[in-house]
Amino acid sequence: MNNPTDKTPGPNPRRAASGRTDSGQSRRNTAERAASRQNIRTASDRTAEQRKARSSGEKRNASPYKKSASTGQRNSRKRKIYRRSAYYRKQQLKIRIITGAAALLLLVLLLFVIRGCSGCGKDKSTAASSGNADSVSMEDTKSGKSSSQKDGEGSDGDGIADSEDTSALPAEPVSLTVSVVGDCTLGTDEYFDYDSSLNAYFYSYGKEYFMQNVKSIFSADDLTIANFEGTLTDLDTREDKQFAFKAPAEFAGILSCSSVETVNTANNHSHDYGEQSFTDTMAALDAEGIVHFGYDETAVVDVKGIKVGLVGIYELNDHLERTEQLKTNIAKVKADGAQLIIVIFHWGNEKETVPDTNQMTLGRLAIDEGADLVCGHHPHVLQGIEEYKGKNIVYSLGNFCFGGNTYPSDMDTMIFQQTFTIDKDGVKADNVTNIIPCSVSSDYSYNNYQPTPAEGEEATRIMNKIQERSSWIPAAETTQETGSDTESEQENNPKQDNDPESETA
Repeated sequence: MNNPTDKTPGPNPRRAASGRTDSGQSRRNTAERAASRQNIRTASDRTAEQRKARSSGEKRNASPYKKSASTGQRNSRKRKIYRRSAYYRKQQLKIRIITGAAALLLLVLLLFVIRGCSGCGKDKSTAASSGNADSVSMEDTKSGKSSSQKDGEGSDGDGIADSEDTSALPAEPVSLTVSVVGDCTLGTDEYFDYDSSLNAYFYSYGKEYFMQNVKSIFSADDLTIANFEGTLTDLDTREDKQFAFKAPAEFAGILSCSSVETVNTANNHSHDYGEQSFTDTMAALDAEGIVHFGYDETAVVDVKGIKVGLVGIYELNDHLERTEQLKTNIAKVKADGAQLIIVIFHWGNEKETVPDTNQMTLGRLAIDEGADLVCGHHPHVLQGIEEYKGKNIVYSLGNFCFGGNTYPSDMDTMIFQQTFTIDKDGVKADNVTNIIPCSVSSDYSYNNYQPTPAEGEEATRIMNKIQERSSWIPAAETTQETGSDTESEQENNPKQDNDPESETA
């Protein structure tokens, strides 16, 4: 039995209940804190793992790119180094050469095909040429285009036109006008005063200067013929003679820009600097499309569909010994289909106003052999005109564009024009001529190398001179040659190889 007065404390039910409660709460709190810490660690670990994963992924993603970029840079540097190398340059040069050669070959093949196709449709008569004859369309040349085609020199003239139509006369009449002028010395002697020379004028005023006053006449005709006297060469191999003329090749442009299409080259100044200088001259004329003829070289040119044969004879050395050459060359152009024949002579004696018997004999023989017109030059003065068997022999045209003398004693000259009409019966005997009196200079006090038509009283004076000198020519029937006459004439006219031209002294 318990003593109620006992003060010994016993267990307190509330505290015990409270203690139990506090202890459970504490354990719960401790568990929650532990769980929270665990959650924090887990989240932290996950965050770290995510960061690590992202970092790893970025590295995985970035690594190939960086590697690729680095490789590209290295390759770029290698390419630059390679392109600067000698090997690369050689390879590129080879490629360019091969490409250029292939393109050139393709172009040549293309031109060959085009040329072959265009040639198929051409009339054979416009291209027929043989021996050393030229076949040229003057319609093209007058418009600044040349269609000269030349076969090798030295032929015996057996090559006759392919087509029967080559020498066929036109069904309808065709008229053509021919202009002929005298000595054109387009150069100077190296011993002349250069400042007043034709060469100095060329470089001061240009090629168009010289014939600007007569170009309209030459452009309006159908064919212009001049005597080209001198050489176009750079050689210094001057012949041993008193006067020798030369100029650079570009001086041939004086002719082409003035509508002069054809020139005679058979004269005493054609070889002033040796045989090579003559070859150089021919090349310079060819380069400008100028048809040349003379000595054994003949030409046949196509003028408005009419084939015009051109023959040039140098008479000074051999006089009547040139008879056979004259006959042969006329026969040659006939064989080449010429329907109109013009013969040019370099002949006579300086300053003589009347032709000698050699000139008359050869001139008339040329017409007997088939020439339709004969013209000459060399005397440096005008001589008369003879009508022989209805055809004209113009014995001397005088100087024209003459670089041989700055102060010639006689500056009178002329342009001789004749209009021919050719029909189915041949050349009509209508003898339509036009003489244009001129001066070799546009200044009457000295020679400025600019031939100019005369006007007014000057024109009348020159025309009267020509008519008077024509009246001095003996008629054909009173000048029949005998052996003694011929010998006497040749004694009085010695060979003139060097031709000491008094006009150029």
